[in-house]
Amino acid sequence: MSSKQPINHPLRAAQIEANRRWFFRRGAVGLGAAALTDLLSSGNAIATESRSAVANHPPDFTPRAKRVIYLFQSGAPSQVDLFDYKPALDQLDGSELPDSVRSGQRLTGMTAAQKSLRVTKGTSKFSHCGQSGATISDQLPHLQRIADELCFIKTVNTEAINHDPAITFFQTGSQIPGRPSAGAWVSYGLGSENEDLPTFIVMASRGTGRQMVQPLYNRLWGAGFLPSSYQGVKLRSTGDTMLYLNNPEGISLQQRRKFLDSLAEMNQLGLAQYQDPETATRIGQYEMAYRMQSSVPELLDFSDEPEWVFDMYGPDSRIKGTYAFNCLLARRLAERDVRFVQLFHMGWDHHTDLVRDITNQCRDVDQPSAALIHDLKSRGLLDDTLVIWGGEFGRTIYAQGDFQGGNYGRDHHPRCFTMFMAGGGTQPGLTYGETDDFSYNVVRDPVHLHDFHATMLHLLGISHERLTYRFQGRDYRLTDVHGRVVKSLLS
Repeated sequence: MSSKQPINHPLRAAQIEANRRWFFRRGAVGLGAAALTDLLSSGNAIATESRSAVANHPPDFTPRAKRVIYLFQSGAPSQVDLFDYKPALDQLDGSELPDSVRSGQRLTGMTAAQKSLRVTKGTSKFSHCGQSGATISDQLPHLQRIADELCFIKTVNTEAINHDPAITFFQTGSQIPGRPSAGAWVSYGLGSENEDLPTFIVMASRGTGRQMVQPLYNRLWGAGFLPSSYQGVKLRSTGDTMLYLNNPEGISLQQRRKFLDSLAEMNQLGLAQYQDPETATRIGQYEMAYRMQSSVPELLDFSDEPEWVFDMYGPDSRIKGTYAFNCLLARRLAERDVRFVQLFHMGWDHHTDLVRDITNQCRDVDQPSAALIHDLKSRGLLDDTLVIWGGEFGRTIYAQGDFQGGNYGRDHHPRCFTMFMAGGGTQPGLTYGETDDFSYNVVRDPVHLHDFHATMLHLLGISHERLTYRFQGRDYRLTDVHGRVVKSLLS
């Protein structure tokens, strides 16, 4: 190009822009490499005390759990209808919620304009189950039978009152999108024990409890500002279980291997030149995909499962994409040492038709959830597998909608709700914490979301204060600057 062209000539401007981008890219890489070299050679405290220097760090202390299966109940199960039995409500049913109980707490826009807040008792009877005497709704008979394996937390609490920020908070430790998910943090901190499957796998299912469900976003299992190699890999419920895993038509496995070898050489050249960590991630992802061409079909081949296993998980366990199918698949992933398995089950957002919809939703999850825990225990896997069950917040004791006509639901309630855990070093048969007679406020032993995350990491052998990653000049962690390990939950 002639140097006599004016500076505002389109071709001249494009050449200047290309040169500018090349300069800053090379400059940034050079400065970054120099800084990294200085950091590692100087013995900087951040490099030695923080996980940001290297992933796959050895555990901070002896772990109780090697893996997590997180059964996330999206939409918020009602604690007062399932686990937090309040006998006084039988007499208070239909009465106005006392102002002293609410104490000016925030209401959502869906009930803030209601003229009255009518107390409603639980939708079914409760039973005291097992030797522990845990209170569980009669709509969950299979979970009732394994009550002594469960560790109930009745005082979980959060700040978020609407679904999207609340789910984001539970998955990432922040209500604002953009942070790494809990599974990504665990993947980053501990790495993989299976070279042929991803470290973090996600599945989603739709329940029958409510047809209109809150959507789920990829960012809920994303890596945020961590390298993308730590994000969750979603197994699809329809069509191909995983996209782009099969070879194109007419391409053999040998041709695929030859192509990947050539592509890896090209990517290695780019990595050596620009030191972009995402290039290394891309190389690893191509290799993982190649290995998964064999491991995923074997994983999904249920022909080796005896008939009694399907009977245990329920009739839906043969139907791809159902909650029961995904629970059985979660057990198979645990057997293959996948580090973090997360099931998202939608349908718990019961603002209307509570009695009908919660009955359907309980039918979806009761038998498979109990079967998974029993199955893991019978195979010797429950001791080092942490199973978590719960949603993003709870439900109000007062009715939303037409109380007199019976077509009512319950609104969002973040102040207190119930979750349970099993295995992985938790205390079986424990009920922790206490709420008031209206299941509206914590009376004893609160467990904030950050405490929950800190305890989960502790069970995996990770100090939540040391699992950090430096981003934009700050050391971030899953628990932000909060959190305490609830040691009473540990066995």
